[in-house]
Amino acid sequence: MVAAIRKPDSSSIQEQLDGRGYARLGRLLTDRQADSLRSQFANDQKFRSHIVMRRHGYGEGEYKYFDYPLPNKVASLRDELYALLVPVANEWQENLRSEMRFPATHAEFLARCHRDGQLRPTPLILRYKSGDYNRLHQDLYGAHVFPLQVVVLLSDESDFTGGEFVLTEQRPRMQSRVEVVGLKKGHGVAFAVNERPQSGARGYYRVKMRHGVSELRSGERYTLGIIFHDAA
Repeated sequence: MVAAIRKPDSSSIQEQLDGRGYARLGRLLTDRQADSLRSQFANDQKFRSHIVMRRHGYGEGEYKYFDYPLPNKVASLRDELYALLVPVANEWQENLRSEMRFPATHAEFLARCHRDGQLRPTPLILRYKSGDYNRLHQDLYGAHVFPLQVVVLLSDESDFTGGEFVLTEQRPRMQSRVEVVGLKKGHGVAFAVNERPQSGARGYYRVKMRHGVSELRSGERYTLGIIFHDAA
């Protein structure tokens, strides 16, 4: 029996994001929804671009960016998660002394992106097979960057070994700290795209974040990535 999908607790999410740069969101997709999205990877008509990581030095594996119109579930998740995360994003902007603020709805934010030429949708599905991995990176894509993004596991945990989701944090004048974040099928994690504020003795300072995936030792792993800004 699939566990019921519950609305994420916004106060807990903000506490996790402020403290560690990521937050577990719980179950976002049923098993059937995860299977349906995973099956779409084989249908090139759903996607605008197919990236083989080795060709670009990104690692090993492949991913595909959805084209518009997005699948209904991806579009609705993108809108709902944006609304959940935008208060944190705006508080981070204030703490980092940035004048930019994000509008209340995702539609308004996309309109801002599109006015400035960021027109290409960025939600994607990633596939890793045995031996594949994703180097540490940031998903920026243009001048307009929403500071948080989400990844959802589409495979069952028994389908693969290895392939852990990895985050690194670089504080000024300190060595990097690494987090390994385990996920269950249909469950998501929100995390910082580029940098986040960290409270210190003299106020807030910037912490740089990167993310990647460790090498798969066996099996196959699919994930859904939800990035809220579109690409130039």
